[in-house]
Amino acid sequence: MSDPLAGKHAIVMGFARQGQALARWLPAVGARVTVTDRRAEAAFGAALSAHRERGVNFILGDHPLALLDDADLLCVSGGVALTEPLVAEALRRGIPVTNDAQLFLERCPAPVIGITGSAGKTTTTMLVGLMCRAAGWVTHVGGNIGDVLLDALPRIAPQDIVVMELSSFQLELTTISPRYGAILNITPNHLDRHGTMEAYTTAKASLIRYQKAEDTAILGIDDPGANGLIALVQGHLVCFSARWAVADGAYLEGDRLILSGRASQSGTRQAVIERQAIRLRGEHNLLNVLAASAVAGAAGVAPTAMGEAIATFAGVAHRLEVVRVCNGVTWVNDSIATAPERVLAAVRSYGEPLVLLLGGKDKDLPWDELIALAARKAFAVVTFGAHGPVIAGLLQRALAKEEPGRLAAERVLTVSTLDEAVQAAGRLARPGDVVLLSPGGTSYDAYRDFEERGQHFRRLVDAL
Repeated sequence: MSDPLAGKHAIVMGFARQGQALARWLPAVGARVTVTDRRAEAAFGAALSAHRERGVNFILGDHPLALLDDADLLCVSGGVALTEPLVAEALRRGIPVTNDAQLFLERCPAPVIGITGSAGKTTTTMLVGLMCRAAGWVTHVGGNIGDVLLDALPRIAPQDIVVMELSSFQLELTTISPRYGAILNITPNHLDRHGTMEAYTTAKASLIRYQKAEDTAILGIDDPGANGLIALVQGHLVCFSARWAVADGAYLEGDRLILSGRASQSGTRQAVIERQAIRLRGEHNLLNVLAASAVAGAAGVAPTAMGEAIATFAGVAHRLEVVRVCNGVTWVNDSIATAPERVLAAVRSYGEPLVLLLGGKDKDLPWDELIALAARKAFAVVTFGAHGPVIAGLLQRALAKEEPGRLAAERVLTVSTLDEAVQAAGRLARPGDVVLLSPGGTSYDAYRDFEERGQHFRRLVDAL
């Protein structure tokens, strides 16, 4: 049976990870494909050759509106804003606009667990995947992380399970929801893209907005943003909380993680694991473990399989990742922290004196709470990148107003690059300190993404 896109002309806008996956998959289902990207051909090196062999055409350096004259479909990569003139013109002409996530969800033969949130979604997604594998299921993990999943479609069988991380960029275009949809939290993020918290929340809510009566929504009820979406739930509701017992879901009882109701399958309370057996550090990671347990339980994973996965899970790269202990100083890579909210969680995870590396490109998010915490708790702060001077200025003003704490004004330094930040941190740090790269800004002022920034940090630290 042929795909509905066979013979159609699809425009792929943006040739990063998702755009490249679309350019591989669309020809495989018989579509004619034209890729457009504002970068010149020299930016891609030899990467275009294999796609051209599949018949993919490239229009580089601009997004001419004339591309739409023969288009049946516009597929946008995650980094492409819907306010782009080509997208706006496609919508005006009534040309369908879609993305990799929508195309995958429309075609996936297996149940899909979709996971989103402002923070914690990658850790939770990876842990749910481990839980499903521990239960003996053939499990496919990807989406906004790892495999874009369109590539995996030919290998996915109806009896498999798919665990899919979804970003707000992907969700703002989706008109289909997965069987299991988990919204961990909704706090200010990506406001440079979405404009308002209302628009950002609306995008996230698409994960459960189109569910059916037999589907399940999993919400973090400790978070006001996620809790506020309960009225949207169409089917079953499962919750997780570190504060309260819940009737259906996962919660903390003393030092034990408990499953209840639908998430326990038996309908009775089931213990999963003792808190001290969780290897992940920080209260935010405790919530991630509770979230993963509620999600996996709702999907039918037994508590024993969950406990096995939790006990062996040491975390995900670039998320409070210990890179090295050198001369008594622990160097930690938290490059994923591209919003002040995430840095707050990271800083609260440590009792040791911190040398905090802050910077990158701002997303128009509030820094006040983080500045106040850093002024109280950090031993030193090194700022870098595009937003570095602004952060340093905020810190100096805060220090001038507050009672003296751990941070002194002379230990707030501003440099241009991450290389310089690592060198400065090396001079400031003392045995027993933690040097924490948890920038609070995106990497786009100097790197392709947070992973490239984190990999560079690792190399710099290894070279010390």
